[in-house]
Amino acid sequence: MDILHQLLDVKGIIAWGAVPGITAIVFVETGLFFGFFLPGDSLLVTAGILASTGQLNIIHLLIFPTLAAILGDQTGYMIGRKAGAALSSRYVRFAKQIERAHVFYEKYGAKTIVLARFVPVVRTFVPAVAGAAKMNYRTFVTYNIFGGILWVFSTTLLGYTVGSLIPEVDRYLHIVIGVVVLLSVLPAVWEWYKHR
Repeated sequence: MDILHQLLDVKGIIAWGAVPGITAIVFVETGLFFGFFLPGDSLLVTAGILASTGQLNIIHLLIFPTLAAILGDQTGYMIGRKAGAALSSRYVRFAKQIERAHVFYEKYGAKTIVLARFVPVVRTFVPAVAGAAKMNYRTFVTYNIFGGILWVFSTTLLGYTVGSLIPEVDRYLHIVIGVVVLLSVLPAVWEWYKHR
């Protein structure tokens, strides 16, 4: 339980790892299945707030996590591509599911790749499913880059702006993180409610 608390202590993670730590977490969350629980949105917003107080370099914070987000999705896509091919050849039922996913990604893939960036847990698995479903690679790369830039820049600059506008924002950091977490899970809750 103590380890989980430390992993979810966003300010503590930033203080410990700075920009390299944030970059590594963004890569793991977006590219490797076991990173699905990592706090990407709240981490980037909090890092932006701390950058506004001069504790982090905002330019480095925009460049390196963006590259990590793009490379993370590329990694997820490649893992999905290899795993999907192997599982499809062994299991007929899985092959049918992959075919359905392929049709979905051909129709809605671009939008899915971009929007998934903003939904915790979903952003970890969407690239792998895109790879397994053999989504057109050029389309995937294009929207992966666009989505990665949009996600990192919007969340980090949101934090930076909030930090610049609110005096002594450090005192309200937990409230800001709570609001970010709530807003990031709302789309998933709304989709669940609509399809319930």
